[in-house]
Amino acid sequence: MKKGFTLVEVLIVMTIIGILLSIVIPQYQNSIIKAKEAVLKENLFQIRDSISKYYRDKNKYPVSLEDLVVARYFRSVPVDPFSNESNWELIRNEPIDFEDFDMEDAEGIVDVKSISNNPREEGKSYSEW
Repeated sequence: MKKGFTLVEVLIVMTIIGILLSIVIPQYQNSIIKAKEAVLKENLFQIRDSISKYYRDKNKYPVSLEDLVVARYFRSVPVDPFSNESNWELIRNEPIDFEDFDMEDAEGIVDVKSISNNPREEGKSYSEW
């Protein structure tokens, strides 16, 4: 008598593996997205916190994110996990009407946003965070 698996046994095992993979793969992809969202939230928090610290220390906003690196608030500009680049949408300081406004401050960065337009499950894009 020969030892081995029959064709039916192999097909049953392959079917079970296929069913398990169809369950696991979507969950894995969802966990990757959630991990990238957590990294994006943390990077945005750190950049915004560093801009605030820079303003408190120097009494002016940084002109570029590289100013934060030069002033040692960062080792390097954080990367947007959805675009895999360190490019961010920079929100510049805008003058309030009837205010004495220094043009140096006009170039300063007061906020950053993601350049990614990928929609989230709730319908908003990451650039709205």
